[in-house]
Amino acid sequence: MIQDRVQKTRHEPLTYLPFFYRPTIGKEKEALLKLLQDNPQISVYDELEGQLKELIKSKHPSRPLTAEESAAAIKTHLGGIAPEDYGVWVYYPWAGKVVHLLDEQEFITMRTSRNLHKITIEERDILGSKRIGVIGLSVGQTIALTLTMERICGELRLADFDTVELSNLNRLRTGVFNLGLPKVIIAAREILELDPFMKVKCYTDGATEENLHGFFTEGGKLDVLVEECDGVDVKILSRIRAKALKVPVVMDTNDRGMLDIERYDLEEDYPLLHGLIPDIADLSVLRNLTNEEKIPILGPMAGMKDMSPRMKQSLGEIGKTITTWPQLASSVMLGGALVADTCRRILLGELQSSGRYYVDFDQLIQ
Repeated sequence: MIQDRVQKTRHEPLTYLPFFYRPTIGKEKEALLKLLQDNPQISVYDELEGQLKELIKSKHPSRPLTAEESAAAIKTHLGGIAPEDYGVWVYYPWAGKVVHLLDEQEFITMRTSRNLHKITIEERDILGSKRIGVIGLSVGQTIALTLTMERICGELRLADFDTVELSNLNRLRTGVFNLGLPKVIIAAREILELDPFMKVKCYTDGATEENLHGFFTEGGKLDVLVEECDGVDVKILSRIRAKALKVPVVMDTNDRGMLDIERYDLEEDYPLLHGLIPDIADLSVLRNLTNEEKIPILGPMAGMKDMSPRMKQSLGEIGKTITTWPQLASSVMLGGALVADTCRRILLGELQSSGRYYVDFDQLIQ
C-alpha cells in the first residue's frame, strides 16, 4: 500500500509552469470551471479584494481612504466586471492550488510597489525586459529567488542536472518532501509561486557543451550570466561562451563574501576569471574529476590563498572526514544579496567594473 503510493508520487510529472485562466475570455472561464469540477481536491484561494484595496490605496498615497471611499473606488475600478471575473486565476498543478490574482501589469505594479523609489518605475520597467541565466541551483537557488523578489529581470534561465539530497538542506531552501527532485524544478516552482508572470526556462541536463549556445541565445541573448556550478569544465566553457557573446558574468563563492565580476560586455579582451583559469587544451579531461582532483585547478580560481582559515582547513579534510567543501546558509544568503545587487547595478548601467571583491564579516564586524 505505502510503496504503491510512493511509486505513484514518484511518477508525477515534473511540471513547473502554472496555467492561467482569464474569466473575461469565455473559453477560459469554462475551462477553469471544468478543471475545478473534475478535480474537487484542488484548493482555491481568492484574496482579490485585498489586492484591489492595496491597488486603490497605492493610487491615493497622500491620505488614507475611508472604508466607504475604498469600496466605491474599487467598484469604479472594476468597471462593471464581477469581482470573480476580474484579473486572472492561476493554477499550480504540482501544488493542487488555484489562486485569484490581479493580472500581470497590476500584479507587477503592486508586488514591486515597496521597492519605490530605491528602484524607480522607469528602472523597474527596464529590469523587467532583462534576461539572466543561472548555472548551478544549489547556491544559485537563493540568487534566483532574490532576483525574483526584487524583480531584477523578467526572464530567468536555470541550469542544473542534480537532485536535492538531505545534506543540501543546510543551505537550500525547500521542504523535505522535495528530496530527490531536480534542484532546477524546485527553484522554478518557488519562483513562479512567488511571481507567476516571470518567464522561466529550465535546463534539467545542466549546462553542457551542446546546450550552452541555446542557453545564452534562445529567445534573446542573456543580459547577465550568474555562474554557480561545481563543474570546472562548465565554469570555463560558460565563460568562453559569455566572452564570445559579450555577456557579463557574476559569481559568488560564499567564503569571505567573495564576489567576481567579469565585464566581457565592456572589455572584449578581459581574461577569463581575471586570468586565474589555467590553460587547458582539452577541457573534457575536467569533466569527471573527483573533488580532491578539482582542488589544484579550482584553488587559484576560488582564491585559495585568501580563503578563510576554516575553509582552508576544510579543503584538507575532503576525502578524510568530509566528502565535499562546506557551505553555510548565512554565506549563501549573503551571496544571494551580493549577486542580486550587482546584477541590478550592471543592468541599469550603474556598475562598470570587473574584479574580485570581498564582503568579509570577520573583517568588517569585530
